[in-house]
Amino acid sequence: MDHRRLLLLLIFSFSLVMLWDAWQKHNLPKAPPVAASGTAEAPAPKPSGSLHTPLPEAPAPVAVATPEKAETVTIGTDLFTAEISLQGGDIVRLQLKDYRDSVHKERVFALFEPKHQYYAQSGLIGDGLPNHKTRFSLVPGVHELSGDAQEVVLRLEAEAGNGVRVAKTYTFKRGSYLIGLKQEIENAGGRELVAHAYYQLQRDVKAPDGESSMVSTFTGPAVYTEQDKFQKVTFADIEAGKAKFASKADNGWIAMIQHYFASAWIPEPGLPREFYMRKLENSQKPAVAAGVIVPVPVAAPGTKVALEVPLYAGPQIQTTLDQLAKPKADGGIGAQGLPLVVDYGWLTVIAAPIFWCLEAIYKVVGNWGWAIVILTIIIKLLFFPLSAASYKSMAKMKTVTPRLMQLKERYGDDRQKLNQEMMALYKREKINPLGGCLPILVQIPVFIALYWALLGAVEIRDAPWILWIKDLSAPDTLFGVIPVIDMPIGLLPIIMVASMILQTKLNPTPPDPIQAKVMLMMPYIFGIMFFWFPSGLVLYWVVNNILSIAQQWQITRMIESGGKAANDSKA
Repeated sequence: MDHRRLLLLLIFSFSLVMLWDAWQKHNLPKAPPVAASGTAEAPAPKPSGSLHTPLPEAPAPVAVATPEKAETVTIGTDLFTAEISLQGGDIVRLQLKDYRDSVHKERVFALFEPKHQYYAQSGLIGDGLPNHKTRFSLVPGVHELSGDAQEVVLRLEAEAGNGVRVAKTYTFKRGSYLIGLKQEIENAGGRELVAHAYYQLQRDVKAPDGESSMVSTFTGPAVYTEQDKFQKVTFADIEAGKAKFASKADNGWIAMIQHYFASAWIPEPGLPREFYMRKLENSQKPAVAAGVIVPVPVAAPGTKVALEVPLYAGPQIQTTLDQLAKPKADGGIGAQGLPLVVDYGWLTVIAAPIFWCLEAIYKVVGNWGWAIVILTIIIKLLFFPLSAASYKSMAKMKTVTPRLMQLKERYGDDRQKLNQEMMALYKREKINPLGGCLPILVQIPVFIALYWALLGAVEIRDAPWILWIKDLSAPDTLFGVIPVIDMPIGLLPIIMVASMILQTKLNPTPPDPIQAKVMLMMPYIFGIMFFWFPSGLVLYWVVNNILSIAQQWQITRMIESGGKAANDSKA
């Protein structure tokens, strides 16, 4: 098998994998329609067993009133505009002021919002204790972060009966995407009170708005524990009741992940916890809840206990997540593994260092577009020897192409003889048919990792480059969008396709006419995908292609002219 066939086989295999992945996603089992109901009607969870030791005596049951209508309180900080419902004290809307909406750029991006039924909910588990459906009362206070204030606090209270009073306090701090949530139980009754607290993220099963069908990113819940590490769970598995993840631990967190953003409940390390995920049966549309249950300190009669579990809700900024993952002694909160919410694909071990390099370059040049260009050049230089070997092999193949065509005409009906003569020709000319492919195979993991690093970096979202490129995370739409098929038309993808065509011209023509036609069609077949790709990714490929063309053209010219450099390459 010559190197062209191997290359075709690789491209064909890659295409099959992409098609299989797309087919699986297209055929995910659809959830059956359900009756309409309120937005927060999911029942409170229950632990599979008590997380307290020893097992406590259950408190007397107390009825909880159901609110008639949910009112909200708005909190404003330098980073957030949050709406908190008095029904359950849930965060029902959370806008991130530093980010624009994916589709409507004039709007502020909303992470939590009714449109996706995406809420952060919490409550207590125990007879009569308030849950996320309980009506709370608002304690008056300042709800706007202004002046030199460093934090704003919202306090909600509810009566649980039998002399038990419960409070829920949110703390928003300046410059932080970490939201503190403390649940307090004041036991003025005559019996010891034992309870659990739950913290969950509710969301529908749809991908975020603006996601390209040509670019696959993960949307769904994830769990991290030190023992079982990072585990992503698909909505389909939850709906089918087949979700598998670590359910019990004394460490770790649970999150809801989508492209560029994440939310995560992060209990303190060492606290026993039980993770859960479930399909919501009485929801307006197919939705799931993913959460964690933790024990609340036992409240003896006449005492007050409290439990605080922070919520991270914001962009997947690598430096921020790295800081939160550190122990408290080092300024973090012990959220080990939290940086893994950035979806670098299965080559995280390579993609993470690549992004670190990209960020380091950005700190110098101050523009993510130029940082991508410089990083692409650096990577190209690192692989220069391997690329050179590949191009030398292809150039030598190009010089013997006329003789290969003669052999095909002479032995076209005798396949065995044709192969023998071709191998003999390769041996005489000291050509390795695989010499052009093996260097490419070595580079593929790095290029795939770079692809994921660029795809997953929220830092590139809304980042401009030059001229018409205003957002490196969005497709290039310089010439508009074709209606019906919703296909963006931009100059950068057109340059990309042109570079692929030029690169094809530099390659040796396959002796087989069918192969030759396929090779000519490849730039159009694969180039069409780049029109939907984010501009940052296309920029990387364009720069890489231009550098490759220059290198290949120079090597081909040297080989064909029979210069000294070509002779040195024969080894």
